[in-house]
Amino acid sequence: MKSLAAALLLLAAPASAAPFCQTEASDPAIPAILPLKDRAALQDRWLKERLDTVIPAVMRKHGIDMWVLVAREYLEDPVVATMLDGESMHARRRTILVFFDPGAGKPVERLTVSRYGLGGLFAAAWKPEQQPDQWAALADIIKARNPTKIGLNVSSVVTFGDGLTASQRDDLVAALPPELRSRVVPAEKLAVGWLETRIPAEMAVYPSIVRTAHAIIAEGFSGKVITPGKTTAKDVVWWYRERIAGLKLGTWFQPSVGIHRQGVAEVMEGDTIIQPGDLLWTDFGITYLGLNTDTQHLGYVLKPGETDAPAGLKAGLAASNGVQDALTASFKTGLTGNAVLAAARAKAIAAGLDPVIYSHPIGYHGHAAGTPIGMWDNQNPRDEGEALVNADTAWSIELQARFKVPEWGGQTVGFKSEEDAFFDGKTVQYIDGRQTRLHLIPRVGPPVAGCN
Repeated sequence: MKSLAAALLLLAAPASAAPFCQTEASDPAIPAILPLKDRAALQDRWLKERLDTVIPAVMRKHGIDMWVLVAREYLEDPVVATMLDGESMHARRRTILVFFDPGAGKPVERLTVSRYGLGGLFAAAWKPEQQPDQWAALADIIKARNPTKIGLNVSSVVTFGDGLTASQRDDLVAALPPELRSRVVPAEKLAVGWLETRIPAEMAVYPSIVRTAHAIIAEGFSGKVITPGKTTAKDVVWWYRERIAGLKLGTWFQPSVGIHRQGVAEVMEGDTIIQPGDLLWTDFGITYLGLNTDTQHLGYVLKPGETDAPAGLKAGLAASNGVQDALTASFKTGLTGNAVLAAARAKAIAAGLDPVIYSHPIGYHGHAAGTPIGMWDNQNPRDEGEALVNADTAWSIELQARFKVPEWGGQTVGFKSEEDAFFDGKTVQYIDGRQTRLHLIPRVGPPVAGCN
């Protein structure tokens, strides 16, 4: 792979992304993968831009002028873990980060309560020789700045806003004088805002990350990997794991490969051997450049003499695309995830579809910060879904349409689809297109080119 050329291209990527490709290629090539050194340089550039722009925006939006984050080595707050530079693998001993907004349009101050700075992004603000107690040093910093609100990552609802351990919260609060303790507030909205917001520079590169995932999926759902009558579902799962590892990429979950078969109600996995006539399903994700993908695709194993999948299976995928359309048309800033779910289900049902919607944000994490839109086993409103949908966020449009396949005697099959997308506040666009054609095993006909 032309890694050096790719590194130069991505490192010079513009700060704004062109409209995303909406046509998914059937046999995409894997884009060049960056060397580790160049990955770190690119991620550090993104991190600086995010600290300079996203942090002031979310603090001012939610009216919190100081945010204190605390983590221990190997016990990182999930937010702190995303603020470490490319050469800092973990928090060091106890890492304390402080953001302070002095107001009047001045830059947000960034400090780390340690004897060392952090990646040139946080200034060192502790001299243990002068004040041996780290908590007392933090209290002195807070008192000197006299903030109106002190945000801490403590939340009973939001996972990503609950990264401060009980012991550290107790020690931190105990170090503050009473008048400052009363100013402590939950910072869950800051945590979510930081994690869910995608900057243009990230979105200029995200398509190549999703394209990489699509290319690996297509390779696995091909005659290169699958020999009908011999290959098992588990074989394909572990082929995916080996392929990811060979590319020096990560995955945030074990891939799944399932088999829908005529006359069998349940999805088969594991040691089940793939046979002609099977409808295959995979749930697959990679981690690259600190960002994640999450994709579910379907493939059909041709029977001898067949050149295409049965019309009923293609119609099932089209029904799933219809549920996607109902969902993406329902996104609107200011709506809750629960409201988007209700609107999308109403549109899909009115169109004669049988939807199950369970979509979620994606980005720094696979099941990422932000409001969820449904659960596969709960299509009703829930507490987590009362958070708002925001602009400049990435999503996994995850769902299924239940569809009766005529060629299978009316057997109901859940046609699962999942594609990564971006919501700019007005429209939802797929980051590297979406599946509208089943993968055929073996391949038949010319490949769909997609977009460059």
